[in-house]
Amino acid sequence: MGHIKRKRPRRGSLGFWPRKRAQDIVARVKNWADKKEAKLLGFAGYKAGMTSVMFVDNRPKASTKGEEIRKPVTIIEAPPLKILSVRLYSKTPYGLKAIGEVLADNLDKHLARAMFMPKPERNKVPLGPAKQENVSLGKREAKLETLKLLLPEASEVRVVAHTQPQATGFGKKTPDILEIPIGGTTEEGFNYAVSILGKEISAADIFKAGEYVDVHAISKGKGYQGDIKRYGIKLANHKSEFGVRHRATMGPITPPVTGWWVAQPGQMGFHKRTDYNKQILKISDAKTTNVSPVSGIYHYGNVKSNFILISGSVPGAKKRLVVLSNAIRPQNSTFTQAPEITHISVRSQQG
Repeated sequence: MGHIKRKRPRRGSLGFWPRKRAQDIVARVKNWADKKEAKLLGFAGYKAGMTSVMFVDNRPKASTKGEEIRKPVTIIEAPPLKILSVRLYSKTPYGLKAIGEVLADNLDKHLARAMFMPKPERNKVPLGPAKQENVSLGKREAKLETLKLLLPEASEVRVVAHTQPQATGFGKKTPDILEIPIGGTTEEGFNYAVSILGKEISAADIFKAGEYVDVHAISKGKGYQGDIKRYGIKLANHKSEFGVRHRATMGPITPPVTGWWVAQPGQMGFHKRTDYNKQILKISDAKTTNVSPVSGIYHYGNVKSNFILISGSVPGAKKRLVVLSNAIRPQNSTFTQAPEITHISVRSQQG
């Protein structure tokens, strides 16, 4: 029996170039879907791991309609986000430019781990707690009124939010800070942003079960790798010079130019990646629905806060922040009614 040659596509899409490390552990979303409703256009949570669920297939055109099927899901622990500030942006020939910002008063103490905290404003006349609160509230209202005067110049309203990882099950305390735009008109978005400034927003306030979202995250980092592992090119002949784990040639002698399509060693992993049209199967609280095995999720721990079950896999390592946004290119054929989940596997992941 002769040797059977294995055929498979080359690893490493040439659509992603250059392959360099992401600038930040928090994935940056460049394009957000437009929504007429005044609410946040995204959310964020921490990837806990994967499990499987049994649910009744409710897709109208599926061959398994009405049957109970199993599907792999990703658990994203999503404690409420806290709104840190409100920002106004105006359009310029060079992109968006921030023209004003107002911070919340009740800043979380854990924020000092991630940013420089503003100095507390001191008053010359000592006041009681109630009067002090009224003074600070008046100052914030005055700042918001000043910011409102800039609304005619603004083209977009965004909020700066931070996560609360101390409520999760893996022991992190430093919050992650991200910027999320608001849908609707500029005035509606500003009024909504002012109403939630300094408050907590949960995933159920933004998304609902059955909805499709885009998932943005930083993939697992694998460091500096060679041609074979990075791109999966063919091994050289066993008689070739300088070993076999390298490409044959880098290009012609004349002209002495190396093409961008030539496989070369370099950074592999820790890139920003986006998965489109991932369905949310369930949004729940760990107190009412258990998704953690008795021994905990391997390399994570127990899910203690709110969580989101997303169909299939998502990019990134465990404990890494995952940003969810409204689907920017939704498919017309997708069925957005949430299925009935009958069982969530909590089998131990350690054998």
